[in-house]
Amino acid sequence: MLNDKYEMIALLTGVKSSKKNYYTELKNTIEQVKKKNLQLEIMNEIMKSIKVDMPLGTILENMIEKLKKLIHFDHLSISLLQNHHLVLTNVFPLNPRFMKIGSIIRNENSLYWSALIKRKVMVQRLDDPSVQFYESKYLALLHLKNILVLPIYSKNKKIGVLSIGCNSHSRWTTAEIEFLEQLTDCLAVSIENVQLYSEVLQAKQEWEDTFKAVNDMIIVFDGDIQIVQFNDAAKRLIELSGNTNNPKLEKTFLDLIKETFQSQKTGYMELHYPNQTIYEVYTYPIQNNKQYVYGVIAYIKDVTEKRKMEVQLLHSGKLAAIGEMAAGIAHELNSPLTAILGNSQLLLRSFSKDDPAFSLLHDIKNCGDRCKQIIKSLLTFSRQDEYIFDTFSLNEAIVQVLNLLKFQFKNNQISLNLMLQNDLPLIEGSQTQIEQIIINLLLNAKDAVELSSSTEKEITIKTFKHCNEIHLSVTDNGIGIEENRRSEIFHPFYSTKKNGTGLGLSVSLGIAKTHGGTIEVISKPNAGSTFILKLRLQPSKELGVKS
Repeated sequence: MLNDKYEMIALLTGVKSSKKNYYTELKNTIEQVKKKNLQLEIMNEIMKSIKVDMPLGTILENMIEKLKKLIHFDHLSISLLQNHHLVLTNVFPLNPRFMKIGSIIRNENSLYWSALIKRKVMVQRLDDPSVQFYESKYLALLHLKNILVLPIYSKNKKIGVLSIGCNSHSRWTTAEIEFLEQLTDCLAVSIENVQLYSEVLQAKQEWEDTFKAVNDMIIVFDGDIQIVQFNDAAKRLIELSGNTNNPKLEKTFLDLIKETFQSQKTGYMELHYPNQTIYEVYTYPIQNNKQYVYGVIAYIKDVTEKRKMEVQLLHSGKLAAIGEMAAGIAHELNSPLTAILGNSQLLLRSFSKDDPAFSLLHDIKNCGDRCKQIIKSLLTFSRQDEYIFDTFSLNEAIVQVLNLLKFQFKNNQISLNLMLQNDLPLIEGSQTQIEQIIINLLLNAKDAVELSSSTEKEITIKTFKHCNEIHLSVTDNGIGIEENRRSEIFHPFYSTKKNGTGLGLSVSLGIAKTHGGTIEVISKPNAGSTFILKLRLQPSKELGVKS
């Protein structure tokens, strides 16, 4: 040991060497130290990037200038294994004559694939015409003379290849290749880290996008019953809870969360808010791999419309039952009613108008006619009547109805204004049914104006074509309809008249829907009403016009 020290001192002091050799040795030692420092800086740069989310391109840019001071090269590229394909991911410097970033390197006769599969460093001269491989034509465009390909592995996992090219015939030393192999080991860890970070980030983003995309509300609570996370839909409930002065609802909701924590079982409840909004709340405990509950997910669904539909379905079921019952009653009443009307008409012929019995018989006949009309409405309501659809003129149907009713309007001093469009197209449907709607609308208008205090009682009937529809409007200056009643007037058996059946508008709306149309109402109390019958016009019938 002592002899080694003396030997070193002798070398440094020049005892065994000339002055020139002394400075040469010192210079070489300094160069070696500088190279080692650069190598350490490069390694340190790569190792630092392992701890941060730095892209591979940025890592290479940070080390490329320092690497050039250590190893001579004119071209550097990295190709990574992605879905069993070797893909070119990074090139320095970028050159349009070389393969584009993202190009797939085929594995047939490939130098890159050969280095990767054999896990062997490959050094190849590019000016040797006897040796050709897949990458040759691309590398030749860069005027490279030599290429060095190093496989990048993380333990036994294939990562990719690092290739370095040079425009001269100079060869890389064993020390330089050994350093590059150490460099690829560091790069392997860094690349794997970047890929893992990217996969985690992508999975996190996909989960957040899925979480946000759910239309129903999701709120995540921790062990302290604090909200940890919620999706965009849950903002509605949070805002609603904040705007309602009803702490009981919030307490009930939080009690369910606490109960789920304690019981470790799924919970359920309903939240009813003053604005008629109804929510179904399901709570689910979140457990880790040790079966410890560390959170609760609250899944909240707005079921307001669902409940309304359930009520409507229930109502429809009741109406269907009523319809069947009404049809049965109507058919049962038809037989005795036919006898009553027939006998009353026969008896009327046997008495003069001056006879007191004539008036009583006439009342019997009128009541029988009214009952017949009610039965007809019941049969129409239950869809028991069958009608033949054909083309007809709406204006003609109005004229037919007015021939029956104009005497009543005249006796009650109600003026009728007709505004019928002359070139109105024909419509397809049942004229008898449409006439029933017209009769009902006119009689309702007549009752409305009779109850009005206005001295001038008017009803306006108007027809016109609008887009692909035929409109019939009946406007009166009667008592009008209150807003809270407008939504109920089309309900079966709802009537504002003392002797009304409540089937008129309901049956009329049903007929309109059968014809692909509807009935709309515009009304204000003491300002009259307008009922508009809208019938869809068949395209094939637009050419036929009948006034």
